[in-house]
Amino acid sequence: MKVKTILVSQPAPKTENSPYFDLSEKQKVKIDFVPFIHVEGVNAREVRSQKIDFSKYSAIILTSRNAVDNFFRIAEEMRFTVPDSMKYFCQSEAVAYYLQKYVVYRKRKIYVGTRTFAELTVLIKKYKDEKFLLPSSDKLKPIIPEMLDDLKINWDRAIMFKTVVSDLSDLENVFYDILVFFSPSGIDSLFKNFPNFKQNDTKIAVFGNSTIKAATEAGLKCNIQAPTPETPSMTMALEKFIIEKNKK
Repeated sequence: MKVKTILVSQPAPKTENSPYFDLSEKQKVKIDFVPFIHVEGVNAREVRSQKIDFSKYSAIILTSRNAVDNFFRIAEEMRFTVPDSMKYFCQSEAVAYYLQKYVVYRKRKIYVGTRTFAELTVLIKKYKDEKFLLPSSDKLKPIIPEMLDDLKINWDRAIMFKTVVSDLSDLENVFYDILVFFSPSGIDSLFKNFPNFKQNDTKIAVFGNSTIKAATEAGLKCNIQAPTPETPSMTMALEKFIIEKNKK
């Protein structure tokens, strides 16, 4: 059976030069984007209940755009003016660039990692005397607090937003050749929306070891996996699979 339709369990890309659009055009496949999970911010009262006082922190660790948005949203709700002296440690250039939505970039102390959290800890380690705040989701990779504890720094975590299962009832009678997942939460959402889901001929594409583990534990067969040395991105893995499948 040839691959004609793909459902990606994420929001549609905002840029026109996304590799997904190139893949769709090149391989003549229809790609739809539906977020299986979404983020909801918690209120200032919930943050206060975690005994978080913004005035006690001199540095913020930002791992995502959601962390940036929700830190500044809560600060505004608490009527806290973020001081110009605040240091920002951003996991990637994309997060640092997004920070410009809230601060004048050239006037702030911003430290940027290259991509992974492990790479960011090298920068954090140089500023051990700061008191760090990590704004995060309710779902945080266990490796992140472990790495911060290993640095022997003074830090706290503040849960400022939650990962919530999206309503997928519109997809109940819609079938795709490939379903693409990027997190265990996406797998969780699939089965919460469709408890009786059967894979049958549907191919499952998964990104990352934790997603592979969640899919396998849920009884799914992972037909497409990324990243691998041969296919470091999901679009490359999909293209390789489609070419092989549609050739037959």
